[in-house]
Formats: sequence, structure tokens, C-alpha cells
Amino acid sequence: MMNKHCLENPEEMRQIDRADMLEFCLNMSKHYRAAANLATGIVVTGNIKPRNIIITGMGGSAIGGELLKDWAKNKVQVPIEVNREYHLPAYANEKTLVLVTSYTGDTEETLSALLCAIKSKCMIYCITSGGTLMKIAHQLNIPYLQVPSGMPPRAALPYMLIPLLFFFEKIGLVSEVFKELNEALPIIEEIEKQNAVDTPVKDSLIKTLAVNLEGFIPVIYGFGVYSGVARRFKQQINENAKVMSKWDNLPELDHNEIVGYEKVEKHKERFATIFIRDKDEPIEIRSRIEITKSLMKKSEVGIYEVWGQGKSDLAKILSVIAVADFLSIYLAILRGVDSTPVQTIDKLKEALNKNGIKEQVVRKIEKITNGSI
Repeated sequence: MMNKHCLENPEEMRQIDRADMLEFCLNMSKHYRAAANLATGIVVTGNIKPRNIIITGMGGSAIGGELLKDWAKNKVQVPIEVNREYHLPAYANEKTLVLVTSYTGDTEETLSALLCAIKSKCMIYCITSGGTLMKIAHQLNIPYLQVPSGMPPRAALPYMLIPLLFFFEKIGLVSEVFKELNEALPIIEEIEKQNAVDTPVKDSLIKTLAVNLEGFIPVIYGFGVYSGVARRFKQQINENAKVMSKWDNLPELDHNEIVGYEKVEKHKERFATIFIRDKDEPIEIRSRIEITKSLMKKSEVGIYEVWGQGKSDLAKILSVIAVADFLSIYLAILRGVDSTPVQTIDKLKEALNKNGIKEQVVRKIEKITNGSI
């Protein structure tokens, strides 16, 4: 366990965060602006009126789809599903819009789902930085947006989320994306400023929370528009801090997980909970959170809160994500861990590459390109 005072020493922090993942947090608002500028160049041809929408991707590329789904829940009357599988649902057909998202462009599950979309004659749009996905899109004349390369996929969230929002606006499903984003950006900038590298722990709510969480398994609880946010929160703690974490949502967790706190006993020293809150949360959710917290207090598990900021759903979503990203990196620094490398994922991909699945998928798509099938 590192001494909390390492968070008071910018030089020591940089020595631990050797690949400089923290820099993405400190420039988060700039990346959102750049993503918006890029997304304005999206060109939509034809009259796209899907009966249903599938966003297919994995990990840091798929989470943009989850956030879009939550944000659009009360805005769009077309069903939206996020697909994290090798194959698409059976209902996918020519009336289905499939948004293929892979930051690297080489994710085998996503390429396999693309093959399904092509075979099912779905409407397709791709977002990627390059790789095999962009090559296929170019060969088959599938429209795509190329985003900047060279980032860890989880740090590329602005480029995997904002273009999805603008695409929805381009096809007439939503409006005023710029308005919501323009509200979010100053809030993110303030979070960047208040939790900068040289901010003392006592003056940084995020650094303070990191100190309180060090040594625990964080359990993140969301609701409504914060469902995907809770998942992202958990994923960032996994990948950046190299710490086990889990997430769940209200009101569902009150029908099962809450019982687990009855006999938590020695585990109380292992877990800490974070409730994502909102000043505009529905009364039924607020009541549940307060009652749930009161019941959990008997277990003596640590209970913390992170509040969404702003009026629009997008501002609220992005504000909590900004907190989560900073928190995960400061937690990594406290543990003496460089956030950027994900060695286990790299080893897994290396092992999977030997099974030849990706190559099989690419060959099948090439047959389509050549008109063989």
C-alpha cells in the first residue's frame, strides 16, 4: 500500500504513471471537443429509418453504446441493443441499423458481428481508428468514421461516444446534441481543474475518495441514465487500478444483492460501495437509495456517493465518468501501479490469435468482397 502523500507529489505520481494515462484525464474536455469537431463531418446518404438499432463492440468500444442507449432511452422510440457477442441477434435484418464500433479495428468478436451484419443485409456504419475494420469498410463501400489512433481504447471514449450521438442526430432520431455537450464541457473542465496533479489531497474530492477506497473492492451502484456509467466506473477501476470491482443497478439490486449485506461479516473489510446520485433523481429512486444505505450501514461496509452534475443527461453522464476516470488512475498511483498496461488482456489476445478465428472471419468477408458468396 502506498502512502497517501504520493498524491501530494506530482513528480512521484508521474514516475508511477509512466505511460501517462493521467494526461488523458487532464485533457478530457479537449478530446470531447475534438471528437465533436470530427463528428460534424459525418455524412449520411439516403433515408435511414431503422426498425431497430444494434451497437456492436467490446470493452472500451462497447461502453459508448451503453452510454448512448441510456442517454437515448427517453428520446428515441426505436429499440436499441448493445451487442457484445460474436454473432448478432436473430432479428437482425435489412431494417436493422448496426453501428460497428472497434477502436483498434481488430477486435475479433466485432469483426465476426460485422460478418453477420453483412450476411443479414443490415444497414451498417463503422467507427474505428483503422485496422482490419476500416480496410473491410473501404473494400465493401461501408460508410465509416476514422477517429484518431494511438490511445488505449478506454481512453478513447470521447471518440467512440460523441460520434454515435451525432450520427443519431444526423439520421433524425435526436436533436440538440451540441447544446448538451456544451453544457457538459465546462463541468468537465472544472473537474479537471479541481483534481489536477498538483491539487492537495484535502482539496480534491477525488483524491480523498481514492485514499478512502485504497485496499477495498469498490462496488458501484447506478440507476437510470447512470446504468452504463456504473459499468464504465467498474471497468476503469479494473483496467486502470488493476483492482477487482463490480457494479449493479437500482431498483434491481434491492431484490437480491441487498441480502448479501446481512451476513457480510469479515468481508466488510474488503468491500466499499459507491452510490451514483443525482439531485433530480426520481423520488422512488431517492427513497430506495436512502433506505438501502440505512440497511447497509449495519454491515459496516464503507458507503460513498458521487453526484452527477448539470441539467442535461449528457452533462450528468460525462461528469460522473470524469470522476470515475480520475479516481481509477489516482487509485492506481496509490497502489504504485502504472495504469496503462493491461498485461492480462494482451496475453489473452495473444493466445486467442493462435486459434485463427479472426483470420477465418476475415477470409469469409473477403469472399463476399470478391463475390464468391
